Amino acid sequence: MSRRLVTLAILSSGALLAITSGAATPDEAPEESRAQVDEALKALGRVMRGAKRALVAGAPGSLEEVIAKFAPAKFHPVDEGKTPPRKKEGACPTEMALVAERVCVDRWEASLVTRKDDGTEEAVSPFESPPSGQKFFARSVAAATPQAYIKGPEALAACRASGKRLCEAAEWRAACGGSQGFAFPYGKKKEPRRCRDRGTAPMMVFHASTLKKGWGRTELNDPRLNQLPNTVSKTGSHEGCVNDYGLFDMVGNLHEWTADPNGTFQGGYYLDTAEHGEGCAYRTIAHPFDYSDYSIGFRCCSDPT
Repeated sequence: MSRRLVTLAILSSGALLAITSGAATPDEAPEESRAQVDEALKALGRVMRGAKRALVAGAPGSLEEVIAKFAPAKFHPVDEGKTPPRKKEGACPTEMALVAERVCVDRWEASLVTRKDDGTEEAVSPFESPPSGQKFFARSVAAATPQAYIKGPEALAACRASGKRLCEAAEWRAACGGSQGFAFPYGKKKEPRRCRDRGTAPMMVFHASTLKKGWGRTELNDPRLNQLPNTVSKTGSHEGCVNDYGLFDMVGNLHEWTADPNGTFQGGYYLDTAEHGEGCAYRTIAHPFDYSDYSIGFRCCSDPT
């Protein structure tokens, strides 16, 4: 295994599958992948339509610029989602922010709770896959360890239980870039360590001996991984990793599922915010919707009232 492949295996959430979906410049990518980038830009434009931006779409430091710079080396379909209508007078719950006058987005990455018969809530361990056969509710609060090890359908069900939904892929990107559509939540240029974009590689701590044969779901869902110091951070603890909507941690910390049934998660995690695109353009598309590992969490969206 080459040094580059070893690096990707450490950084990427899904080892072997993620390696096969590596980066390419648009000129090097297959035609289907280039068309996918074009559709992503069109979908983002529909969500951002009507926004008052001082930063011209496609200008240096814009979200459109970093989206256009990356195309998957291997094509996988992506459903960008429907564009919700604008609601200038729309309102969102206090734990959410109104984005582009179209969609409410959770301010923090989601954690999970269960509800007892008396209405009280009990936190679910964020360090392991949610137990099957139970109903979970997504919550968006500061200073909580966000839920990882979660599959797309489980994240979707938790959002729905809380009267919300998963964000569409294009909605998520529009939310990440803030009202100006920056490449990063906080601005045009990357500022290392402003978000949770560094940390200990837990797979190399606990599973280095099985790297050559390839890590499977058992190793990648080991509950010990995110309990290791210097891995996942509590929500909102990186105070500079926020945009002007008041949304935290959309780059780094944990990948976040979107509603794409093909399996798309975005934003990067604490060991990788660049392999599959920069900043708010980051997305991984090589995994099915029922995939899970220690690097993947979620946040919810809803339609404004």
